[in-house]
Amino acid sequence: MQISSPHSSQFEEIYLSHYFRMKCFATEYLICEEDAENIVQDVFLELWEQQFVLMSHTRLFAWLFTATKNRCLDLLRHKTVIRKGAEKMRDDYNIELQMKLQSLEAFDDKIFSEPDIESVVQKAIETLPGKCREIFVMNKIEGKKQKAIAAELNISLHTVESQMAIAHRKLKDALKEYIPLLLFLFF
Repeated sequence: MQISSPHSSQFEEIYLSHYFRMKCFATEYLICEEDAENIVQDVFLELWEQQFVLMSHTRLFAWLFTATKNRCLDLLRHKTVIRKGAEKMRDDYNIELQMKLQSLEAFDDKIFSEPDIESVVQKAIETLPGKCREIFVMNKIEGKKQKAIAAELNISLHTVESQMAIAHRKLKDALKEYIPLLLFLFF
């Protein structure tokens, strides 16, 4: 689309007379001068694209500042949402970190030196239902892959996965006092 020369010179005049004040206005609220410049440039681009249907000077001035204000509001809202999201992630991470620290501090490494720890684990494994125990032993003790277990037992991979989930859940409950050991041995 070809823009006529009178339109271009009129736009340049508006740009030169209002750009600095609009940028100062935007910078006051956005703090970052680069964000303010981008917003004011976007407002002028919109004005150019609309070919600024000839307005009175007062209406044009009000439109420019209203458009700048609204874009500043949008940017501030967007940055607030992003900051809240980042803070939530940081808070969640700190909570998880704190829980892990407390868990590790509470971990009693004497459980590794208990003479009957092997029998405790073995008894817990023996409490598993037959097929569940067989699949668990094949996977965790014998080191077979779940796909190979499914083929060997002529069952679906889904069955192997669900039996392993049952085994993990039951062993976690049976060995709750030994959770760090369970994690160390089987996962």
